Amino acid sequence: MNHFKLLLAALLVAPLLAAAAPGAVVTTPQVRAELVAHAPQGVAAGQPLWLGLKIEHQPHWHTYWKNPGDSGLPTTLEWTLPAGVSAGDIEWPTPGKLPIGPLMNYGYEGTLLLPVAVTVPPDFNADKLSVKLNASWLVCKDICIPEDGEFVLELPARAATAGHGALFAAARAALPQPLPGARATAAVEDGALVVRVAGLPTGWQGRSLTFFPETTGVIDNAAQPPSTWQDGEWSARVPLDPQRSAAPQALPAVLTAPGQPAGLLVQVAVTTPWPAVAAAPTALTAPAAATTALVAAAPATPPIGLALALVFALVGGALLNLMPCVFPVLSLKVLGFAAHGDDRRALLAGGLAYTAGVVLSFVALAALLLALRAGGEQLGWGFQLQSPVVVATLAALFTLIGLNLAGVFEFGSVLPSSLAAVRAQHPMVDSLLTGVLAVAVASPCTAPFMGASLGLAMTLPAAQALAVFATLGLGMALPYLAASVSPALARLLPRPGAWMAHFRTLMAFPMFATVVWLVWVLGQQVGIDGVAAVLALLLALAFVAWALGSPTLGPRARGGFGAASLVLMAAALFWALPALRQEAAARVPGAGEAWQAWSVERVAQAQAAGQPVFVDFTAAWCVTCQFNKRTTLARPEVQAAFADRRVLLLRADWTRRDAAITAELARLGRNGVPVYALYAPGRAWPQLLSEILSVDEVRAALAALPST
Repeated sequence: MNHFKLLLAALLVAPLLAAAAPGAVVTTPQVRAELVAHAPQGVAAGQPLWLGLKIEHQPHWHTYWKNPGDSGLPTTLEWTLPAGVSAGDIEWPTPGKLPIGPLMNYGYEGTLLLPVAVTVPPDFNADKLSVKLNASWLVCKDICIPEDGEFVLELPARAATAGHGALFAAARAALPQPLPGARATAAVEDGALVVRVAGLPTGWQGRSLTFFPETTGVIDNAAQPPSTWQDGEWSARVPLDPQRSAAPQALPAVLTAPGQPAGLLVQVAVTTPWPAVAAAPTALTAPAAATTALVAAAPATPPIGLALALVFALVGGALLNLMPCVFPVLSLKVLGFAAHGDDRRALLAGGLAYTAGVVLSFVALAALLLALRAGGEQLGWGFQLQSPVVVATLAALFTLIGLNLAGVFEFGSVLPSSLAAVRAQHPMVDSLLTGVLAVAVASPCTAPFMGASLGLAMTLPAAQALAVFATLGLGMALPYLAASVSPALARLLPRPGAWMAHFRTLMAFPMFATVVWLVWVLGQQVGIDGVAAVLALLLALAFVAWALGSPTLGPRARGGFGAASLVLMAAALFWALPALRQEAAARVPGAGEAWQAWSVERVAQAQAAGQPVFVDFTAAWCVTCQFNKRTTLARPEVQAAFADRRVLLLRADWTRRDAAITAELARLGRNGVPVYALYAPGRAWPQLLSEILSVDEVRAALAALPST
């Protein structure tokens, strides 16, 4: 019996001893780490000898570069080698960006090799080289886990070790390449580091470059600094970290360009004095990660290709015509079709002009968005309606259009005679401007298929991004262009007649409905006082339009009422303009209210506690968002399903500009709202639901959540 017990104990303990014994491989649920070597001529003085730590990350897990960015820690290697044998520093491959909500880190995913050059002394005459390594790394996904491992490797001195030659060759190809001929300087100007680099390779000229400083605690890593090329010199204005903890005179940095496998290493000389540094850095560091789950969500999923993005943009643009925010402008187009139903030439010209207005407006709006983002602004699609002034201007425009359709005034009576004559001689201008107006009110909406294509467009070079937006505009205009070109479709249109006068008046009411929506949006942005001021402004505008453009007023009455209306307009502007600069007070959810305000930290806390999270990325100016909110999310059966699964409901309100929400949308591969994200416990990446929500889709997604 005693022998049996000893045998049983040996069988149980042997695997544990084997697991504890150091070897060349350490495996955790997050990574597989292996000590590897490359000695193609054996171990001898003057011959190449490389050691390296190979880390294979599980999907969405990552480790960090020598400068980890806003949080994290770099991997460290401690070697134990025979006397006289020395290991150099880690030769860090070119890193990638790891966006984490409002933060930006630098590091690696997938398979990584950290190579180290080893020097062997001339008097080394052993038969083998014994290598011991103690490595530590911080691996992160939705949480950060500090890990370490002990590795042992024996290399024969008289034989080649070349089994990992391809791996080391790939690692050397990914190393930032020194550029001796480059001239890199930096100057501190108004809270920013203005970096200038001359002498870059010809193939890099004119391209969009990314700046990775090797020194931590210097720049604002999450900023998107504007950069320019002039006479072959690249320059960028990089904001300094508000809690800057370093003031180096030499700033080694890596520059990367799209499509280049490795970056360029430049030595940036700082030519101006540094301002005083902060007392201590505020970046998240490793000791915090040892005991606390850091908010480190996985970066965005691989984007769709350009070709598929163009297809999605075309289909999404066509579907945009079905979105509620576009309905009012569609009535104008239908009115135009009815007016030219028996004139094929005018119908075709109007369709082409409308298409040109839509496509050019999409491209112009996208170009402005890209330019502002390049300047460091955190903006997304529909950004113009985040401005109360723009919303108020659109409300005024739709008020005028509605009054005109209702017959309160005629544009010909208000416009100067020369301008009115040009408008009469060139009716295509009306069609083109209708296309411009359609884009102004359609851009807040995100139709199915649009989200992924817009998200990709924001990551593409400018020319390709503008091609996506132009295709989106073409898709939106396509149904009307087809109706203008096709004789069969044209024959279905009603003939002009007396009925058109009544139809024109009827079309005024969708315009006024749009004004109601825009004023409601303003209420979310500037509060009730701002709404009252804008309503007074719209009233004054209506009085001006009637006084100056009514076909029933004589010249004397028009002059008297016109003067009074202009005084009223001046008073309304005096009240409205300051009110539009005010922000509405933030509304605090009540104690029993289901929805709470979104934050990255709130999502992380709920996931750490094992609670599912549903995030509604929304905006008051997004009609699709409001439609989904009232027809799906507010339904009793949906609310009951949320309650049954203990789902935390968070609302990310993008009505006014919010950099954190913009960053999170970009991380999710989206650039506009609505976006609906369902986070399951234990999963870092959320399930993204459709832009047009249905009760069945939400309930099915909730039913698929793992049991808690």
